[in-house]
Amino acid sequence: MFDERRVGVWFVGARGSVATTAVAGCAAVAAGLHPPTGMVTETTPFRSTGLPPLSSLVFGGHDTTSAPLPKRAEELTAAGVLPHGLATAVREELAAADTEIRAGGPMPGDTRTDEELITAFTADITDFLRRHALARAVVVNVASTEPAPGPDAERLAPSSLYAAAALRAGCPYINFTPSTGLHTEDLADAFAAGGLPHAGRDGKTGQTLLRSVLAPMFVQRALPVRAWSGTNLLGGGDGAALADPAAAAAKNAGKERVLADTLGHTPEGRVHIDDVPALGDWKTAWDHIAFDGFLGSRMILQTIWQGCDSALAAPLVLDLARLVARAHEAGLSGPLPQLGFYFKDPDGGPAALAEQYAALLSFAAGLGESR
Repeated sequence: MFDERRVGVWFVGARGSVATTAVAGCAAVAAGLHPPTGMVTETTPFRSTGLPPLSSLVFGGHDTTSAPLPKRAEELTAAGVLPHGLATAVREELAAADTEIRAGGPMPGDTRTDEELITAFTADITDFLRRHALARAVVVNVASTEPAPGPDAERLAPSSLYAAAALRAGCPYINFTPSTGLHTEDLADAFAAGGLPHAGRDGKTGQTLLRSVLAPMFVQRALPVRAWSGTNLLGGGDGAALADPAAAAAKNAGKERVLADTLGHTPEGRVHIDDVPALGDWKTAWDHIAFDGFLGSRMILQTIWQGCDSALAAPLVLDLARLVARAHEAGLSGPLPQLGFYFKDPDGGPAALAEQYAALLSFAAGLGESR
């Protein structure tokens, strides 16, 4: 018999910085060691929504690397991402999650077909559900960005293999990356037909978050934007992955969409992404905005955002896992545009952050009424 109080969170990329930070952070907040800074679902409007408590979440996932979570947490502590002493304080929770991580794929030399990989991934997820007697589990993709598959690709993208496995296992799906995931010809429709909710894609953590606030300001003040350029300097796994021009193009698509949707046109300029290994898990995002003022006066606004992506992303991932699990419990299915607040490339809905936040609050109120 399942335990209606326990909810699984199955990470794709379960040994990465975001997943490690989310597991450690969930344990720390649940134990009262740290406040839930950055977790919107821990604010007043969400108290009556029936979200699963942080203490009820059970973690597992897939990854293609073997470094155990306690070791990854120690590395993140050394990098200044996790506070000193936290990895030791929540070592038991990290070790428990690590025992639930299974080998992902396809690995180099893997001869399994797409069907064989999907079957294997599905079995891992359903076994996780069964052994922990979980009411449900949410599959969350937090793996490194992959290049978009070409129109003549003969194989599914890895992210789509995991999305297909989530569907077969009867699990809601969240794509926190720009990767393809369920955005294929068949998968999105299959999720809706299967009664499963899904949300994505590409988490909005820094530069695009700021763009979604600033772009409406220019529109509302009738200040035409002529050009909007940006540069990202980042290291770590993201920096290495996004050094691939195809992966960077997939990432930039969401950054550009928020401007086009809000401004009504795509201004001149583009975002450049540079891999700077010395930065580790930290990044700097710089924007240069050229706009017109009264009587044609030329003006410039520049912004600098410096932060740690995994520390920005982890509370959002925990928010989304809880919200989508609750949506599944409430019988919702298909895309959830009400969660556009969290994404660069949401499933419809407004592009401005204030309007997205209002939609999120309305969604939360509806979840509360369905209890």
